[in-house]
Amino acid sequence: MHRPSRQALAWALYDWGNSAFATVVIAGFFPIFFRDFWNAGQPSADITLRLGLANSLSSLVIVLLAPALGSIADVAGARKRFLAAFAFAGMLATALLPWVERGAWPVAALLYFVGTVGFMGANVFYDALLVGVAPRSELDRVSALGFALGYLGGGLLFAVCVVFTLRPGWVGLADAAGAVRLAFWLVAVWWLVFTLPLLRWVREPPAANGPCRSWRAVADGFRQLVDTLGEIRRYRRVVLFLLAYWLYIDGVDTIVRMAVDYGRALGFGAQGLVLALLVTQFVGFPASLVFGRLAERIGARRGILVALSGYGLITIWAVFLRAPWEFYGIAVAIGLFQGGIQALSRSYYARMVPPERSAEFFGFYNMLGKFAAVAGPVAVGLVGSWSGEARVGIASLLAFFVLGGLVLARLPDLEEPVRAGAARG
Repeated sequence: MHRPSRQALAWALYDWGNSAFATVVIAGFFPIFFRDFWNAGQPSADITLRLGLANSLSSLVIVLLAPALGSIADVAGARKRFLAAFAFAGMLATALLPWVERGAWPVAALLYFVGTVGFMGANVFYDALLVGVAPRSELDRVSALGFALGYLGGGLLFAVCVVFTLRPGWVGLADAAGAVRLAFWLVAVWWLVFTLPLLRWVREPPAANGPCRSWRAVADGFRQLVDTLGEIRRYRRVVLFLLAYWLYIDGVDTIVRMAVDYGRALGFGAQGLVLALLVTQFVGFPASLVFGRLAERIGARRGILVALSGYGLITIWAVFLRAPWEFYGIAVAIGLFQGGIQALSRSYYARMVPPERSAEFFGFYNMLGKFAAVAGPVAVGLVGSWSGEARVGIASLLAFFVLGGLVLARLPDLEEPVRAGAARG
């Protein structure tokens, strides 16, 4: 077994650090605290709308800015600087959340918006750095290592924070609210500490067109983006993959976002659902590593197709779900495939893109990722509403996995070295 280089390990540790924001803040405590503390006494529909707007606006910012900023970062050779700027903004916003007073929901929503933009924006440049931290033959393994450490690091801190909220007296706190405030601080520190190795040891790839500074980088970056859009037909493989990715990752993200609500609709308890989320995190750690090894044997594209088949079976199982233990079984199954499909999608795409323009192309990749989980939840909601049965709504997600798999099947395996410019297909 090959040991990752110091540079690859430093890169992967960033996932360990920033995943705490995704698990503890986005998926865990912020929605609960936003409803019960910062919006105490407010109408439920208004609270949902406010949280939804904060999430949607942060995604919209990344959709609008990611390709352009990626192009500028390529031209200026500033991927690490852009990553640091977004990440530090996210850390600062998270660290300020505990100071927001009860009922001050506009301030909480604003800080959450900034934190989420920082988290998602930094990921554009984090993904783009993958092409420089590992040789082509090890992209699958290193990408999988990042996701694996993300599941483990985010899951560990989330577990600790859950224990603190259940037993606040163990850390000298008066109540669970104090434990949630502490959780926000811990996330900011955790994120910062595990960002430092990347900033110290990951090398900045050279600028796309040699040294370039200030306004010239901005102008050249926008010019490069316009050129790419004008030449989009030359990147047929990239376009096809992004279409496939948008389809199947929409289904993946919908399952992640709707699982707890689906479980509640079937009458499962809230504590059990949180436990299921933790199960997914810890299963995802070894499973991501396994998928990295699997891709080295059968190729990343086939590995993604294996994961899509798994998600199809998960969807069918969810339709016929009856007993609470089955929900835990589905949580395990999601953990088995979620990290794998994310890691191999990233490494497969990394083989397609021109290395000197990686931030720009990963800007498009992350833009599509933010568009994901738009059609899926709508399909689940509309089909469930029309049929009067939540199970039928969940069944509609099969279409996303099947269509995504069919598009992906049209693409070649890319594990063998290719000629310069072959990514343009």
